[in-house]
Amino acid sequence: MTITVGFLVFPDMQLLDLAGPYEIFSALPDCDIHLFWKTREPLACSAGMLFQPTTTLDDGPLVDVLCIPGGVGINPLLLDKEVQAWVQRQASAARFVSSVCTGALLLGAAGLLAGQRATTHWRYHDLLAEFGAIPVRQRVVRDGNLITGGGVTAGMDFGLVLVAALRGQAAAEEIQLALEYAPEPPFQAGRPEDAPKDTLEVVRRRTETLRAERERMIGAWRKLPLNLSDVR
Repeated sequence: MTITVGFLVFPDMQLLDLAGPYEIFSALPDCDIHLFWKTREPLACSAGMLFQPTTTLDDGPLVDVLCIPGGVGINPLLLDKEVQAWVQRQASAARFVSSVCTGALLLGAAGLLAGQRATTHWRYHDLLAEFGAIPVRQRVVRDGNLITGGGVTAGMDFGLVLVAALRGQAAAEEIQLALEYAPEPPFQAGRPEDAPKDTLEVVRRRTETLRAERERMIGAWRKLPLNLSDVR
């Protein structure tokens, strides 16, 4: 049976948030992948690479797996009623609702995280509670049909967890082996608790502006009506 996977793509998304799980799903037999956005015009990720949406929010099909990547471009979507209504509509029919990195913030803005265990990038992890979620510091968190991945590179792990949920562990292991996914990072600085203090402070300072902007966006979101059915 063919599985349909839908990624939301948007300007200034994080490249690896999409590319990691996309690579996993593209290796899964009988899997149809759709890239949704408001138009089919090419758009640039935060690294500058261009992407071509394959369908629009209005024209694309309902999918079995909904996946929301993160990145700088997630910020304006926290106040975008059209996108949030599309996320709600897809989530109501999907077998699995999922996100990578700060894509979880959009799930929260769409009202899909209340009372749910979830994760996201460590720098914004505590913001999940603003949406009523239960923040969990794990690489991948599953709560029923909700599967959320941590920051950026967790998209690979997240993709394998989803494949196992859809087709079994053996299918996920076959893909893992075919991609030779056996990470051995040269440095142990990939988590805030492992990174040197100086490194942690540098990254915190570099992300202060983005963090503050997200806090402002969430504050504005809290003033919006909770029911988005009028814009569906």
